[in-house]
Amino acid sequence: MSENISFLGLGLMGTALASSLLAAGHHVTVWNRTPSKAEPLVAEGAVYADTPDKAVGASTLVIVCLLDHASVTQTLDGTPLAGRAVVNLTTGRPVEARQTAEWVAERGGDYLGGAIMAVPPMIAKPGALILYSGSRTIYDRYEPVLSVVAEPRFTGTDPESALLLDMAMLTGMYGQIAGFLEAAALVRSAGLPLRDFVTTLLTPWLNAMVAQQATWVDSFESGDHSTEVSNLEINRAGLENLVRAFREQGVKPDLLLPLKTVIDQRTARGLGNEGLSGLIEEL
Repeated sequence: MSENISFLGLGLMGTALASSLLAAGHHVTVWNRTPSKAEPLVAEGAVYADTPDKAVGASTLVIVCLLDHASVTQTLDGTPLAGRAVVNLTTGRPVEARQTAEWVAERGGDYLGGAIMAVPPMIAKPGALILYSGSRTIYDRYEPVLSVVAEPRFTGTDPESALLLDMAMLTGMYGQIAGFLEAAALVRSAGLPLRDFVTTLLTPWLNAMVAQQATWVDSFESGDHSTEVSNLEINRAGLENLVRAFREQGVKPDLLLPLKTVIDQRTARGLGNEGLSGLIEEL
């Protein structure tokens, strides 16, 4: 079913999102602070509104993808939102999502926030995911529209949920990147074949470790961090050895040191017999 949709914000991501909605046959009204960015979308069939007021007035569903949450409230300030379903796909922090949701509600609108787990070229393609939280009413009503741009997943009625989970997923990603970079730097310092190491050794090893870590959830939930594998004391000694080896190779162990610090703190509390899952208590 074709929907009338207003779209505010035409950066790289906003343009990709709006273009995918047009390609799916929806009637899209667009607004952007720099009008020239709307020209390619107008050529695809979008209608350009020269003010946020006109854009919002054209549709019940309003999708926003701007620089930050401050720009969202600045852009919509003074614009009537009564009866509007506002879907905010702007990057931000959990507390900002709650504040923006309250701001929209005070002006009569309903709010659904989203966290985009994709880059612009992935939009409307397999693998693109957007987490949503806030109004279940909006999500249920417009799920077919949301499904056009990416796989949608509702994470709860708390407007903070989607952005918090987004940050948690990015944290896992950055942690993996940190280990990957340190490992590659160590191998390169010895002049060993780096490509072969990454493809035949490191990548399979990391995949196996990720699968193993999923079992830690039981320990997180029960609070029982006992282990029959390698406890914190063994890992403390192992990391100490790693750090010394890195320095002997002339490689900075900087991305490993924060983990070593937390392990040292936990073992100093007399909990060296625990498994690595116990570090969640320290954090």
